[in-house]
Amino acid sequence: MPVSAVLPILLAGAGGGALALALREAARASPQLAASAESALLALNLAGRLGRTPTASERRRLGVLATVVLGGTALLIFGFGPAALLAALGPASAERLLMRRQRRYREAVAGEVPTLAGGLADALGAGGSLRTAIVDVAPTIEGACGVELRRVCADLDLGRSPAAALSDLAARIDAEPVTALVGAALSQQRSGGDLAALLRRHAEAELGRQRALAAARSATAQARLSGGIVAVLPIAVALLVEVVSPGFSAGMARDPIAAVLLLAAAVLQIVGYLVIQRLGRPAE
Repeated sequence: MPVSAVLPILLAGAGGGALALALREAARASPQLAASAESALLALNLAGRLGRTPTASERRRLGVLATVVLGGTALLIFGFGPAALLAALGPASAERLLMRRQRRYREAVAGEVPTLAGGLADALGAGGSLRTAIVDVAPTIEGACGVELRRVCADLDLGRSPAAALSDLAARIDAEPVTALVGAALSQQRSGGDLAALLRRHAEAELGRQRALAAARSATAQARLSGGIVAVLPIAVALLVEVVSPGFSAGMARDPIAAVLLLAAAVLQIVGYLVIQRLGRPAE
């Protein structure tokens, strides 16, 4: 590769490193700004790790952070026109990312329902009550489901009944497997019968449902991958053109007709990607 072609790449890498150092120094010089960014990232992390819902101020900080990141990245690559457009998408992008992490947390809890149901069934089969079974099983469950069970145990320690604590669990997670498990446990407790046997049957049925869902996801994986390639390919080509001919994208954005066409293309790309992902997602 000739030196004239390598030089822009090296300069771009050096410029990115210098920008990272400048941002770090700016954060150190402004502790309040650094604390706001850290609070926003912590709220995002807790939403995915503990299912915590951020406060309104944390949502605003996260939206501002996403705006700065998207706008700054677009400014370095494409110029002022696209930067303003992407910066405007910052709050919506942050909210979508937050909802995605909370959804994954709920899915993680729902995925452990067979283990939870089996553990409760074994504890009940040993002669314990529902309250005792929950307390005994909680330390053995890890991950998101373990977090929720410890919250249920905390409610029990505060004097709440098992029915109320489990109902709160179902309301927090709002997932069909958890709702079905709680409903089965509470109805059987009220009407009597072998709750341990019911929970074992529920665990087996949920395992079968999860296997079928995994098979459906595997069958539609190619469609979702195609959607991702279709969405990423124009961005990769634009970056390659910008490396070969710096300023090309900014020049196109300054032309009103080209800017409108680029905006329309971006909207169609996003819509197409979302449609493909929606069609490729199996119904649960």
